[in-house]
Formats: sequence, structure tokens, C-alpha cells
Amino acid sequence: MGVSGCGKSTVAAGLARQLGAQMIEADALHGADNLAKMRAGEPLTDEDRWPWLERVGLAMKRSGTPVFVSCSALRRVYRQRLLVSAKAPIGFIHLHTDQSVIGERVSQRADHFMPVSLLDSQMQLLEPLSDDEMGIVVNINQAIERVVGDAMSYVKACTG
Repeated sequence: MGVSGCGKSTVAAGLARQLGAQMIEADALHGADNLAKMRAGEPLTDEDRWPWLERVGLAMKRSGTPVFVSCSALRRVYRQRLLVSAKAPIGFIHLHTDQSVIGERVSQRADHFMPVSLLDSQMQLLEPLSDDEMGIVVNINQAIERVVGDAMSYVKACTG
């Protein structure tokens, strides 16, 4: 979980590859209206997000196996919606660092629907994991191998 540009897809793909697991790219489950709004630089509303989060949770449920999902899950209520839809426990890996580092990453991406102009709205919306939520915060201001390694340590601790 985390804001756009924090490395969710890269980390989820790395974890899935190392563990031979499935990966779901939540961005691929956005409807055309959501994508058009973001491309136009308009932040999504909760009403825009509810159907998308439902699709993400259902995709997790239908996978039938452990799965890694790259999903922003910025607010606690969004994470709760995923838990309800997936009907399974979810360990959240919050990829985080300073906004300036993430802004630089977003500005260098080519052909992505999410413009850097929406980063401020995502940062304002972001609610860190609460003590009663299963998860960890991983500092992404380090080599991607270390980020994936830190995330893998958490996954292994959760799965025994």
C-alpha cells in the first residue's frame, strides 16, 4: 500500500516472483471513468473508489491462494473494505518515504495515468496503519532489493 510512485507494483511483483505466488495489479481494475479522471488531474472521491476496492477485494477472494496486491489502500476505511470483500486476513506493507522522493519518481514515469499533480491529494488522504491493523511500514528510500527484502522479512514472519 502507499501513494502513487512508492513502488507497490515493483515490490508486489518481486515478492510474488520469489514466492511463486500470484500478483494482482489493482490499477488494472480501475474503471474507465476513474482512469479518465486521474489522467485529467482530478483526484478520485470515495464514491469513485468504492466499486474499485470491491473489485480488488473480490479478485483477492477469487484467487484461491495467497496473493500479492499492489493497491494504494490509503485510508483505513479502504483497507477495511478490502478485508470485507476479500474475506481473508490481509497483511499490509506500507511503502513510504518523504514526499519529495516519491514526487521525483512519479515525475520520471512515462505513460502512466497518474500525474505528479495528484501526489499532494494522495499524501493528504493517506492514513498510516493503526496499531490494530496487521502490517508494517517499509522505508523505500533505499535500493529496491532492500525494500523487497524488508517486505519479504515481514511476509515470512507472518507465514511462519
